[in-house]
Amino acid sequence: MRKTLRFTFFCILGLGIKGLSAQVDKNQVGAWYMYFWSAQIKDSPWGFQGDVQHRNWNGIGDLEQLLLRGGITYSPKNANIKFTAGYGNITTGTFGSSTTTSTENRIYQEALFPQKIGERFHLNHRLRFEQRFVDGQDLRTRYRYNLFVNVPLNKKDIVAKTVYLALYNELFINGEKSIGNNKTVELFDRNRFYGGFGYAFKKNLRTQLGFMRQTNNAYGKNQLQVSLHHSF
Repeated sequence: MRKTLRFTFFCILGLGIKGLSAQVDKNQVGAWYMYFWSAQIKDSPWGFQGDVQHRNWNGIGDLEQLLLRGGITYSPKNANIKFTAGYGNITTGTFGSSTTTSTENRIYQEALFPQKIGERFHLNHRLRFEQRFVDGQDLRTRYRYNLFVNVPLNKKDIVAKTVYLALYNELFINGEKSIGNNKTVELFDRNRFYGGFGYAFKKNLRTQLGFMRQTNNAYGKNQLQVSLHHSF
């Protein structure tokens, strides 16, 4: 029984252990509800950002993860880049009727820089390095690269009353294979591809609705994503 629970736990975390896809219903569409915020200290290169995400294996009720994350940002003058150092707390649930959860504490550093191609293609490149403290495992590290692409449809820039196409793809690579207790993972951790539409109520307040396909070594699963993006 304990062995089965451990196997389910590894599957949920997407650790690259093969042969566990039967533990998760790959045909069931999950849902992620997300709030992203950022704030800049006036006349200063310093600021703050964070997000709250409630992820469900199904539409609602079967907890996949509750993620709380926040960090301090620094935007150098005359440089089109933003650096962040932060912390996240993640509670991961077990697929199905079980109420078993596990906890991860995470420290991360990232760099975000925008790019514009032509008149309408707004890109953001995000590089993130994580140090992960997961229950029952050695310290783990992970590298992430996310390419965001936003394409305004009724205006050239994302300002008030703009409808836009939102796309992103994020690749996750583990920093090491050994995770302790004679267990290993693959270097490839997961990939997320997302497509959806957004609407800007104001320049600093947007919402998005779309679908994300997440693939790891154990399974692939579709997720509905509903998000609110707010800057102060």
